[in-house]
Amino acid sequence: MSDVRLHLLPVRSREAKDFVRAWHRHHPPPVGQIFAVGAADETGTLRAVAIVGRPVARHLDDR
Repeated sequence: MSDVRLHLLPVRSREAKDFVRAWHRHHPPPVGQIFAVGAADETGTLRAVAIVGRPVARHLDDR
């Protein structure tokens, strides 16, 4: 295991979608989102992104 420490930071929609395009070519970026959070290392390099959105299926969206 690595001793790299990560910290959370807010990420703009465009930056989060670009991260998904670059690292997950087999998955398209989500169409909509509510917010995104990123994890960066000590140098500020973005290592992970979590994109939070609403349910895609209509029957799961109870508002």
